[in-house]
Amino acid sequence: MATYAADEEAYGTPPLGTGEASPESEKMSVSRYIMTRIPTLKPPMAKAPNPFKLLCLLNVQQWLFFSVAFCGWTWDAFDFFTVSLTVEDLAESFGKTKKDITWGITLVLMLRSVGSISFGIAADRYGRKWTFIVNNILFIILELGTGFCQTYKQFLAVRALFGIAMGGLYGNAAATALEDCPDAARGIVSGMLQQGYAFGYLLATVFYRALVNTTSHGWRPLFWFGACPPVLIILFRLCLPETNTHIERHKVRQANGNIGKTFISEGKVALKRHWLLLCYMVLLMAGFNFMSHGSQDLYPTMLGSQYGFSPDAITVTQVVANLGAMSGGTVVGYCSQIFGRRFSIIVMCVIGGALLYPYTLISSKRIIAAAFFEQFCVQGAWGVIPIHLMELSPGSFRTFVVGTAYQLGNLASSASSTIETTIGERFPLPPSKTGESRYKYGLVICIFMGAVFAYTIVLTAIGPEYRGRKMGVAHDEDLAAAAGQDTVEQVINRPIGGAEVDVDEFAEAEKSPKGRAEQKEVV
Repeated sequence: MATYAADEEAYGTPPLGTGEASPESEKMSVSRYIMTRIPTLKPPMAKAPNPFKLLCLLNVQQWLFFSVAFCGWTWDAFDFFTVSLTVEDLAESFGKTKKDITWGITLVLMLRSVGSISFGIAADRYGRKWTFIVNNILFIILELGTGFCQTYKQFLAVRALFGIAMGGLYGNAAATALEDCPDAARGIVSGMLQQGYAFGYLLATVFYRALVNTTSHGWRPLFWFGACPPVLIILFRLCLPETNTHIERHKVRQANGNIGKTFISEGKVALKRHWLLLCYMVLLMAGFNFMSHGSQDLYPTMLGSQYGFSPDAITVTQVVANLGAMSGGTVVGYCSQIFGRRFSIIVMCVIGGALLYPYTLISSKRIIAAAFFEQFCVQGAWGVIPIHLMELSPGSFRTFVVGTAYQLGNLASSASSTIETTIGERFPLPPSKTGESRYKYGLVICIFMGAVFAYTIVLTAIGPEYRGRKMGVAHDEDLAAAAGQDTVEQVINRPIGGAEVDVDEFAEAEKSPKGRAEQKEVV
């Protein structure tokens, strides 16, 4: 095995405890922990690896895991935005106001936590594969159901169920993509995965233009089409096995004699040891979700109502902003492997705060550039989140913890649009030519986002960071406490099937021509 020093020199991934927090921080006294928050923000300045070289570390199976997770997360976002884009059409079809239709969005946000809890526990207990497949089967049923709704009540009922299904996918996708990912490539892969959400919005925008009101069925073809790609995603996932990390954990539970009992014991140990960390993760994700919803949800309204942008100009601005989001998530996710997770998040929040004036208070078309860079910062910070949450989470409940922290944070932020709209009413503008009420939404978004950025900076600064944390059962103290150290050692000394490439050995071998030749044979 290569030494940690060699690993850091080759790939910029330091071992736990080298300049950043480790799981041992949970055993510190409160005063000691507080004293270490600022010093541990110092960037480790790990050697900057070539990003393409990092991506080459992933073997074929790991790329397939990432691909299926990215596809699932992208289409999850697509299905969510189908309602956001068709609010006016739905309101006309059901004879309701646009405000009534947005309850369909609110119900999705409210019930996503139910899905993250139920599907997260199922994925941690029974495996990522079949939980992911069931999730996508529900997407098919519920998207088709939405397309065939004839009444407003039917619409609300179907979207409520969709919220449960949608909530179950994020944690599973993160675990599938990142559990087996080589340590050094985690940052860039995390950033790429997170941008499936922005990519889903872009696809929804494109297919909205192509399918809505282009036939006699109005808005319905968009939802019918939305039910089709999950069929391919299911077939894709059926061709892949469970992640090696989950198989290894399942074997430990099996070797302990009672899988269910061991799983429950792991839950008790994790809750007893990490309850405070779990609460912190929910608070952190509340800040992140306020950051994304606060900067995005009311932005099209601001462009159209306050600054008089045409629908086409709004669409172009939104597309450019999402391109910035996709770029930022990937770049900053990669940089977090060099500068640290918390430092990268804080820097993006500071720059994002500095860009609020041009992002919200410029009325010309030049605002498009500000939209690109503002969303670069917002989603750049988000690009760190999948791996940051994975590294913070207890090993036995990664899917549950990552998904639930994200969705509870989403629930807390679900009122962001209402908050901004309510505050906006205090800053009226002269009515439009058609008599429609107008408000200074740009000023409101600027004030609101300034507070959100400050909150997120503080929460990130005081929190822990476990960059480089090993995710295998050999490094899981909770599992050892629940199943017994002897049981864990018994399992990790047996192969789980197939040849695996150790990242530390990969780093050491790369230094010699012979080692590089052997790597090519392995890959």
